[in-house]
Amino acid sequence: MAIVPLNAVFAGTTGQLGVRLDPYMSYNFLVEIEGLIAGGFTEVTGLESEIVVEQYQEGGRNDFVHHFPTRVQYPNLVLSRGVTDMDTVWGWYQDAAKGDIRLKNGTIMLLDRQHLPAMWWNFKNAYPVRWSGPQFNASSATEVAIERIELVHQGIDKPMASRLLSATRGAAAIAGFTGF
Repeated sequence: MAIVPLNAVFAGTTGQLGVRLDPYMSYNFLVEIEGLIAGGFTEVTGLESEIVVEQYQEGGRNDFVHHFPTRVQYPNLVLSRGVTDMDTVWGWYQDAAKGDIRLKNGTIMLLDRQHLPAMWWNFKNAYPVRWSGPQFNASSATEVAIERIELVHQGIDKPMASRLLSATRGAAAIAGFTGF
């Protein structure tokens, strides 16, 4: 075990160099769904992954419980956007509701301050399983009408290219390159 944790060394080193690695802002993102022109989404939830474990209590061992990994599970992705005249999201859902299931791959991209991709996550074999229309309220004159589409999918991946780009951007920031 290290005497000084590596994250403390990293924080101290970058602080002495005058480098700040500020976190990215969560409002600055894009969603691309293969072959689906859907407009800009205002919110994405469900970008999660969990390793499900099975517990086993070994006889005669009362000081701990074994935890064995079984599978990875992913909640549904929920994409929200303002209602527009562009009906492709509704059409994809309507087709699925009629039994015409079309699996699509997609990408959720986190952007930097210059609106360039900083990192991204891919989801695969998704299709819509729920659509929610806007909430109407005559006393709310400034709210945007929002629709939501919920997608079931077969997994989320952060590709190697995304991870390499993130590492390169971090190393460039530490080295003093300010182009990002």
